[in-house]
Amino acid sequence: MKQSTFTYGTHNYDYYLIRQDRKTVSLTVQPSLNIILKCPKNYTQKKIDIFLKRKWYWLERQLKDLRRLQRSKAQKEYISGESFIYLGRQYKLIVKGGASDSVGLEKGKIIVKTSKDVSNKSHNQKLLEEWYTNRGEKVFNERYRQVLKKFDYEFAPELQIRKMSKRWGSFLAKKKVLLNPDLIKASKECIDYVITHEMCHMKHHDHSTAYFRFLNSKFPNWEKTKETLELRFL
Repeated sequence: MKQSTFTYGTHNYDYYLIRQDRKTVSLTVQPSLNIILKCPKNYTQKKIDIFLKRKWYWLERQLKDLRRLQRSKAQKEYISGESFIYLGRQYKLIVKGGASDSVGLEKGKIIVKTSKDVSNKSHNQKLLEEWYTNRGEKVFNERYRQVLKKFDYEFAPELQIRKMSKRWGSFLAKKKVLLNPDLIKASKECIDYVITHEMCHMKHHDHSTAYFRFLNSKFPNWEKTKETLELRFL
């Protein structure tokens, strides 16, 4: 892996260049903002520069989106005006006083009504996390039933929600599909991808060529959805 610099106008971009036995060129931006370019071993620097110039707008957009996401992931105070993600969209949080506790969506906003002081961070956080969990149970089961239609398995594995530090989902040998509750912040397309990914392990237990061929038959162009999930919601 070699570190290089690409200049376009007044913009300078440091990127990591990886030459491989491959036929195509790929460009990714990691959540850390590292730019990775993979290309065939015989690809010239001139071709690389032309490719990067063509990708400049996409690259700049990805970097801006990731920087905005990093800001949104900064320490939350759970007060009105902060931004939270739900099903792939940004929502402004509004905290109001109320006779009882409740959380709901209203015109592009997450409305938290609290029976306590509106500045009570721990209580507001508790209400919002409970809402995320409840929405996750409902949405995950809905998406699971839809994805299940793609498969002709004799029985459906059990769906469970479990907090995981480094995974969006997992498949257990005991025929269980696990989903990370934080996945509710991703789009429905990303949720469907994770469920499909784990369901494919019913037939192929490893990440073999046969597995990815099967995955592609159930979720074409899954690579783009996976990239979106990793870049925007990690």
